[in-house]
Amino acid sequence: MKRGRLVSLAVPVYFELLAGVVAGIIDVLWVAALGGAAVAAVAVATNVENVLLGVIMMAASGTTVLVAHAAGARDPGAVRSAVRGGWALFALVTPAVAVGGWLLREPLARLVLGGHEGDVLALTVGYFAISLPGVAVFFAQNLLDGILKGAGDTRTPMGLSFLGNGLILVLDPLLIHGLLGLPPLGVRGAALATVLGRSVALAVGLAALRRNRLLREAARADPAHGTAQALRRTAATGLPISGDFLVRMVGSLAMVAIVARLGVSSVAAYGIATKAMYVATMAFYAVRQAAAILTAHALGAGRDQRSAIGRQAVLTGGALGAGAALTLLVAAPWVMAAFGAQGEVAWAGTLFLRCLGPYLVLLACFIALGGVFQGGGASRQLVRVTLVGVAVQLPLAYGLSGWGLPGICSAMALSAALQCAAVAGLFLRLTRRREDSVRTRIAALR
Repeated sequence: MKRGRLVSLAVPVYFELLAGVVAGIIDVLWVAALGGAAVAAVAVATNVENVLLGVIMMAASGTTVLVAHAAGARDPGAVRSAVRGGWALFALVTPAVAVGGWLLREPLARLVLGGHEGDVLALTVGYFAISLPGVAVFFAQNLLDGILKGAGDTRTPMGLSFLGNGLILVLDPLLIHGLLGLPPLGVRGAALATVLGRSVALAVGLAALRRNRLLREAARADPAHGTAQALRRTAATGLPISGDFLVRMVGSLAMVAIVARLGVSSVAAYGIATKAMYVATMAFYAVRQAAAILTAHALGAGRDQRSAIGRQAVLTGGALGAGAALTLLVAAPWVMAAFGAQGEVAWAGTLFLRCLGPYLVLLACFIALGGVFQGGGASRQLVRVTLVGVAVQLPLAYGLSGWGLPGICSAMALSAALQCAAVAGLFLRLTRRREDSVRTRIAALR
């Protein structure tokens, strides 16, 4: 398999995934003038959205894999069932998350802030009061993107992400600072701008969904499975994928609580630095999604190309990780300055970004290679590796936090090394089993 095919799928996926990160970055930039407490509140609150992305990933990624597999098999009835199962799972999960999150917004804010009180707590709760009900739009948008990607269209989700972020960029100053006669809403305005921008992009995306040729053909076919069975298949396929991402994001939130022991300046620096880091890590997840789509499509067509796809995914992911590490090493001060960070916050964030190199390279290889497991239905192995990695990372971070943010970074790198080694071993075993199977079939023919 040529690397160009992987990259051509991954590039639009990257910009689509980056949309969520950019929305948070835009919010942080516009609230910077409101002070450190506002920056910390928005940075931490938008990190919670990454956890919620893991929840809807069960429906979105499960649908992507099933649609890609059905498309490879040229089975429109299976495509229709995969789409139906995704929407059914969305309808089951979304009300619980949106309503439950809104009701528990204050305890959630206390949890992610590590018990901090005062302005930062009140501002975080205010952001959650709007962003958590708005998760219904966020979930629908992610599922829609997942359907299109499974059908082989990664460019439309990219275009929708540009539309949504463009609207957020316009709405943020209007609603945060009260321009053009509007009342200044502060942190709440940032949350409202994000929900409104995404709502418009969702409406446009639903129209695009009806224009896709594969999906139009599937809509005329008899579904291969009933709704209940389709929901179960989507959940069974997507749950391990969701679990892997969710465990990683919950671990990131727990890291915020550990960093909070170092003080508000460290929390603000860590929040800004992780936003910059996500610009890189979303590229790794784009490679993973591209690898998963290619793997599922090939298996649906009766071809096992996991070895070739895995090698190209690791090479591409590793190159991206090395490039991101070098960029942050050189540009760290300018990155922090771009977010309006000053004084102790800027110094701590710069140091943290410059320490991230080994972590980023190792994480890139692990995440990229995981796409082969996801597309091939072996995601449960990834979840176990991630669980072990987080279980190692958190106590290490707690123990090394006495060294400040460099200690936190060291714990992250050690955990990533463990996970990378484990998934590489699993991949080699997978490759050997396939080669042994081929040799057995050849010997039988002789």
